[in-house]
Amino acid sequence: MSRGTRWAEQLADQQISRPENGQLKRKERARRDAKLKEFLTKGKFPYTPTIMSWLSAKLKKPSRYIREEDVKSYLSK
Repeated sequence: MSRGTRWAEQLADQQISRPENGQLKRKERARRDAKLKEFLTKGKFPYTPTIMSWLSAKLKKPSRYIREEDVKSYLSK
């Protein structure tokens, strides 16, 4: 099997698996968001590094700049 054939087969496999994996990832992200949002409501500031990292991505702000007011405004949305 030549390199070009393997490359073409790999591209074809990627095109098939991308929509399938994307759908699974969307479901996983939604599940994770719900779980971490629940931890926000139950926990107290400052949160664990995992939650702060997730909040940082959601708020588009470095975790060292996240304040309790930011969390409250995020939860009120």
